[in-house]
Amino acid sequence: MPRIVLIASSLAAAALLCGCGQPETPAPKAAPHSTMPAAAAPAAPPPPAAADARRAIVCFGDSITAGFGLDAGQSFPDLLQQDLDRGGLPYRVVNLGVSGDTTQDGLARVFMALSEKPVVVVLELGGNDGLRGIPLSITQANLGQAIEQFQGAGSLVVLAGMTLPPNYGPAFIRQFEGLYKSLAAKYKVTLIPSLLEGVGAHDELMQRDGIHPNAAGARQVEARVMKSLMPLLK
Repeated sequence: MPRIVLIASSLAAAALLCGCGQPETPAPKAAPHSTMPAAAAPAAPPPPAAADARRAIVCFGDSITAGFGLDAGQSFPDLLQQDLDRGGLPYRVVNLGVSGDTTQDGLARVFMALSEKPVVVVLELGGNDGLRGIPLSITQANLGQAIEQFQGAGSLVVLAGMTLPPNYGPAFIRQFEGLYKSLAAKYKVTLIPSLLEGVGAHDELMQRDGIHPNAAGARQVEARVMKSLMPLLK
């Protein structure tokens, strides 16, 4: 009997287990409602700055144009802009002076000046050619090509004549100065016979190197350029 009872008890327990289903998988809980604010839309980029619609005057030269040794705002192109603004003249001055440039260097970047569509170009190059002893024929040819390109694009040209220190000898200096006069006559451009007239060789107006004008000298150079520009701007 005990064996029969044990078997019966086991069968009863098995039946009880079979009658019980697997426990139901609990339903997923709903995600709690987020209280975080929605991401803000990205800010619109600022509108592009309006292009300067004023007509351009390009000062195209070497270290004298670039303002070598001067503080910002003291180069003659900077002073020229200030002078034009005071007079209410609607022009923007673009300074394309590069220290050390020869006429060959300048000729290679004429396209930069032309991209500004200048009304007038103040062409100030040749001084470094003379100081380096570059043949005058090369200097004159390079300046001539630059003038032709500017005039071909419809720009008026103001040619700034240069001179050399006395140690180069009077004969060479006369020939050097004369090439500017020849170019002005050939191409019928406005000539400033000597950009540094009244400034060069005056210690109070020049930097210590004796080549570049100081701030006071630059003001005199600007006045000379402005005088030559005014008839063209009218």
